[in-house]
Amino acid sequence: MLILGLDSSAVAGSCALCDISSEKTTVIASSFVNTKLTHSQTLLPMVEEMLKNSGVELEQVDLIAVNSGPGSFTGIRIGVAAVKGLAFASNKPCVGVSTLHSLAYNLMGQDCIACSVMDARCSQFYNALFEVIGSKIKRLTPDRAISSVDVAEDLKKYSNRRIVLAGDGAELANKKITAENIFIAPPALRHQRAESVCFAASEYERLSAKELIPLYLRLPQAERERIARINENKSGG
Repeated sequence: MLILGLDSSAVAGSCALCDISSEKTTVIASSFVNTKLTHSQTLLPMVEEMLKNSGVELEQVDLIAVNSGPGSFTGIRIGVAAVKGLAFASNKPCVGVSTLHSLAYNLMGQDCIACSVMDARCSQFYNALFEVIGSKIKRLTPDRAISSVDVAEDLKKYSNRRIVLAGDGAELANKKITAENIFIAPPALRHQRAESVCFAASEYERLSAKELIPLYLRLPQAERERIARINENKSGG
């Protein structure tokens, strides 16, 4: 099955084309950028160039997958909108993958507890824990927005296991959460990558382009500020 995967959930952006079946998993092509250019500038051109270089037409793709959250509100919207457009134009099914879940797939082959961490600002991380044994990924917690103190407390349950931090918040978390059994993933495995979106895609329900939506763990900042103003007005009145 040919899967086209996209990620624009943080500063880095990527796309990948994978051939995945019960017999084999092949990464045919991938493209990754970690620059100050916006995803609206880079994502679809990367996809177009990658497919061209692979000799694959969009019509040949069986499934289109995207990290649909959590992550940057703008980045998630761009990625989901791009996939909705591609899926609608080609009449292909699509799936929205948890960004934190796909990060755990970066660590396939390492027997460890994968601690996916993304900087959620406001002194919080987007976080989830997974057990990685070979190519098997087992979810241990739901996706959540929690403080570094709470993450550290949760990780104490796995003091006898090797814990690996992965995600765009890994370096920050590594400064705040310290223990002899906690390590940070190497740069090549640290960031969200579209290959891992493809690897995780089979675990999610296939959707139509119309059904695919972003999945946020928190309201966007503008919405939080609007609600705060409403509550202030109510309390003042």
